[in-house]
Amino acid sequence: MERIGRAFRYVMLCAVLGAVSPVWIPMAGAAPYAAVVIDARDGKVLHARNADTRLHPASLTKMMTLYIAFEAVEHGEISLNDTVKISSYAASKPPSKLGLRAGQRIKLRYLIRAAAVKSANDAATAIAEAISGSEAAFVRRMNRTARALGMDRTTFKNPHGLTQSGHLSTARDMTTLGRHLFYDYPDYYNLFSRIKTDAGVRTVNNTNRRLLSSYRGADGIKTGYTQAAGFNLVASAERGNERIIATVFGGRSTVTRNARVAELLDMGFSRAPSRVALRKPARPAYGRVAAAAAPKIVAAVGRSPRPSPRPSPRPTRVEEHLPETLLASIAEGASRAVADTQARMTLANLAATPPAPRPAAALPVAETAPPESTEVRTKPSAPPQTAPVTRIAPRPRPEAERLAEATPVHQAGAVDTGQEIVTRLSSSSGRHWGINVGRYTSRYKAERVLLQTALSEIGTLDQALRKVVQNPRGFEANFVGMTEGEAQQACNRLKARGERCNLLSPS
Repeated sequence: MERIGRAFRYVMLCAVLGAVSPVWIPMAGAAPYAAVVIDARDGKVLHARNADTRLHPASLTKMMTLYIAFEAVEHGEISLNDTVKISSYAASKPPSKLGLRAGQRIKLRYLIRAAAVKSANDAATAIAEAISGSEAAFVRRMNRTARALGMDRTTFKNPHGLTQSGHLSTARDMTTLGRHLFYDYPDYYNLFSRIKTDAGVRTVNNTNRRLLSSYRGADGIKTGYTQAAGFNLVASAERGNERIIATVFGGRSTVTRNARVAELLDMGFSRAPSRVALRKPARPAYGRVAAAAAPKIVAAVGRSPRPSPRPSPRPTRVEEHLPETLLASIAEGASRAVADTQARMTLANLAATPPAPRPAAALPVAETAPPESTEVRTKPSAPPQTAPVTRIAPRPRPEAERLAEATPVHQAGAVDTGQEIVTRLSSSSGRHWGINVGRYTSRYKAERVLLQTALSEIGTLDQALRKVVQNPRGFEANFVGMTEGEAQQACNRLKARGERCNLLSPS
């Protein structure tokens, strides 16, 4: 009887301790357990256990897939109303799935709903392919975004979360991602609270509907399950001015996982202060041009012919410093006749006087290229208060190959610096190819992306022309006037960085 009494007292003691600080006792053979609870308002950690242990995230992975989808829509890379053609690869994904067929067409908005609510693997894969062109390119973007968000112990291998070697994350990292979803994209966050939704081909139920229906204030976020991961969940709830996010990895079942998450949310609300200064997380800053940094366009100047061979001096580059307004207003300026084609190129207004270009040393020219020369000519002396203006122009050539001079387009508010820019368009044959780097909701966005891409790929796009084509679906950002080899090389380099690129063949 005494031993029974001691056992009873031990059980009661465990129950009391559990009420004060919930204890999770994993079963033998179960997936590893981890948990994190934070105050979403300032990110303060209220509870953590195995928070930095790298585990299988399962479908919590789709939180990152959706984060990038929201980001791509916001940046104009793709539209919610764009129709996506389902590949056989996406259609072949195992459940959970929407049941998409290869060749089927469906709007992006329905794929997003299916991934967020139904946790559909085929929809998540289709989203990845629609945004980045391939799953591999999208995964690179996922990992780049994870680094930018501070998810330092996360490595993604796919966009859906099915078990794959090396595809790992932590409870802390997934909690961080859940907080960013709430604060970075509040207009889309309501998706995670829907008990059911129209996914285009059918109505789907939320995999998290039990917690959403039973826990007061719960409004998200994402469930996940595989045999290797166990039952995972990142949950968020709001009561009054307080918002708590709780994450659990390694639950034994949906019921026990939800019960554990409810305990953690209760603990979070009990520990969080009623008032706290709101400190939203900073959005990732990758891939953006700093507002204070003026972009540069670098142009190479051809070598002048010499009477006798001489060693070429060390190549230098002429740099033109352009103002911030280059991103806000790009005018079409230069044109020239090349046999039966005519190309147009966008140039920027200059809002501040740039430094005068330095005389450029000679650059090597291929033996098969026609001889070119450069000379620097100065306009007649201006009044004392006006600085002399210098321009670079080629010597006269046959009419069909003469270089065109680009005259800056003057708009209201622009400052006329008097500088002229001479642009050379290639006259070689076969330049009927191009590339498309995305469709955008405004001409400004398309022109900005073209400029940023040109600056980042000067080596492959220096001979290409930037061209924005408007159609009923938006503004296409194209580079034209390229050979097939140049277009293919440029696309390969852009896709290697996880950026969109499609070849434009001669029509």
